Amino acid sequence: MSLNKLRNIGIAAHIDAGKTTTTERLLFFTGTTRKLGEVHDGQATMDFMKQEQERGITIASAAISCSWKDHQINIIDTPGHVDFTVEVERSLRVIDGMVALFCAVSGVEPQSETVWNQADRYKVPRIAFVNKMDRIGADFSDAVGQMDKYLDANPVPFQIPIGSEEDFSGMIDLITRKAYVFDGMDRKEVDIPADYREKSEEARQFVVEKIADFNDEIMDCFLNGQDVSADVLKKAAREAVIKLLITPVFCGASYKNKGVQLLLDAIVDYLPSPVDKGSVVGMDTNDTEKSHTRHPSPKDPFAALAFKLIHDPYVGQQTFIRIYSGMLKTGMEVYNATKDKEERIGRILKIRANDREEVETAVPGDIVALIGMKYTKTGDTLCDPSHPLYLESIFIPPTVIEMKITPPTKKEDEKLGASLRKLSMEDPSFNVRYDEETNETIISGMGELHLEIIIDRLKHEFGVEAQVGEPSVAFRETIQSEQDINYKHAKQTGGKGQYAHVVMRIEPNAGNGYEFVDHIKGGAIPAEYIPSVNKGIESALKEGILSGFPVVDVKVVLLDGTYHEVDSSDMAFRTCAAIAFKQAFMKANPILLEPQMKLEVNTPDDYIGDVIGDINRRRGKIESMRRHRKGSQKLNGFVPLMEMFGYATHLRNITSGRANYSMEFNRYVPVTKDIQEKVLKKIEEAKKTKN
Repeated sequence: MSLNKLRNIGIAAHIDAGKTTTTERLLFFTGTTRKLGEVHDGQATMDFMKQEQERGITIASAAISCSWKDHQINIIDTPGHVDFTVEVERSLRVIDGMVALFCAVSGVEPQSETVWNQADRYKVPRIAFVNKMDRIGADFSDAVGQMDKYLDANPVPFQIPIGSEEDFSGMIDLITRKAYVFDGMDRKEVDIPADYREKSEEARQFVVEKIADFNDEIMDCFLNGQDVSADVLKKAAREAVIKLLITPVFCGASYKNKGVQLLLDAIVDYLPSPVDKGSVVGMDTNDTEKSHTRHPSPKDPFAALAFKLIHDPYVGQQTFIRIYSGMLKTGMEVYNATKDKEERIGRILKIRANDREEVETAVPGDIVALIGMKYTKTGDTLCDPSHPLYLESIFIPPTVIEMKITPPTKKEDEKLGASLRKLSMEDPSFNVRYDEETNETIISGMGELHLEIIIDRLKHEFGVEAQVGEPSVAFRETIQSEQDINYKHAKQTGGKGQYAHVVMRIEPNAGNGYEFVDHIKGGAIPAEYIPSVNKGIESALKEGILSGFPVVDVKVVLLDGTYHEVDSSDMAFRTCAAIAFKQAFMKANPILLEPQMKLEVNTPDDYIGDVIGDINRRRGKIESMRRHRKGSQKLNGFVPLMEMFGYATHLRNITSGRANYSMEFNRYVPVTKDIQEKVLKKIEEAKKTKN
């Protein structure tokens, strides 16, 4: 199949906007499935994980292929729940185009904005589908208006609905001037109803006017009052979508099978192929200033990005990759530029949700799963060994919530460790660490639901009935002032001694993570020991100093030092640097940082005072209020995560179950002195109790 006829697309939106139902309908109408799977009865093709079927939500992005009008469409269905935002992140990194779903009743919701911003980060062209037009309260114009106001999407309706709520019967395609009505599974093309003719011509004129801004030919027609043909309009609209200039908007009701075939047409007509997206640029592995370009051609050197790992009980670890250039064959040697390791390609699988088809070769644009990868993880670049490069990796947000976890018996300790390692390899937003001081394993993730699913998977997939503690906040540590340190590490035992001496300065580095700067002159410390100093500091960062939480946003400048011809070693400089850093850290006004969450609450007007008062009591700050729908408001603000445990139940109680909320990580902020003292005291007491 020609690359021009391939579409790699993602479907993304706020939770409960109907992503999985829409995907099921796309698969049904393309003949990929013979039965309509439903989310509510746990039969959705794309939700094949047990935890997804039980909860009626999508957790892991599932990839599936289907065909429509001589085009192959690879669909990646993504979660809407904010705890699984990394799944959306890695899917958006490898797709070429996106269908953004919006509920016709709720319009733009918090996670809609998050997904939209993620798509902006990766410059993904998109079309919009306003779903649930048959629901009470559906308002197509309002949803489009919210897309313009809150997302800056430059939305352009390419369809207008015929009726709404229970009277929603179909839609008018403004480009082709055709109307479609639906009766069950049947779609009929009809004349535009008389009472919609004037409205549809005005709406088409708006489309022409919008696209004329980006196309001279259409601008001439528009200024001269000439009609623009559907073909000319489609071609210009496609170019505008690919350049991220407009967002065409379509409508329908997926659950009632209305508008799905037209959405498939729109995917083919307006979203880009790998050829449209063009070449990718990667960094040279030796010189970050230098770049390399790879074109979507089998003749270019091989380049691909690993974006997901799954542990399958039947075939073992599957590593999902998106191929950008070159040809991949079974048995081939490839280079993992991120890990500096060679990998041999075992088996190549094309995926239909949880079904697989083994193939011998894969080409640019393909999304395939590889079996037998030893070193490759999420975000790694695989490439031709003789033409190495790094492709842009995947943004992984920091974890914000922690839990202690213990095996049911000492015997199962090893099994728990192995299972957690596998889960953390699959999910880069899930971390596992061992606290040497308390001899406890601590898991951390993006939210309470995220860790709940992990515990559930441990039980059902790995057979480990782990015991868990209460969720707690994942703090971070940093400093507020500069501090110089001059430290000499000298130990003499029976044989060879240990000698290392460093002089360094640590300083705050707000928002920029850890930075190491080498200012050694004249070989005061030999070049081979400089990385050892860095590694020693990095080990101290991980363990934490004030309270055992990781250290962030610190810059270390290595100024001077001395060494010994015989007694200096890699280990001596690592140990010396770690101790020096810890000593300097404790003198540099150390402080705890806490995760601050971005909060959005939808509440009826009657309860606004109670909701705002409650948020204020939780150290929250309301930034803005906006009218959501008649009789209700959207409150936006920021609140510390440590104050939000149990908020869902409390919000239900104070609003008689009529308000709902969404929360996502914003950034780490310093805690006040009294809260820091309370947190440190609590940690100290927990350690004493443990011992």
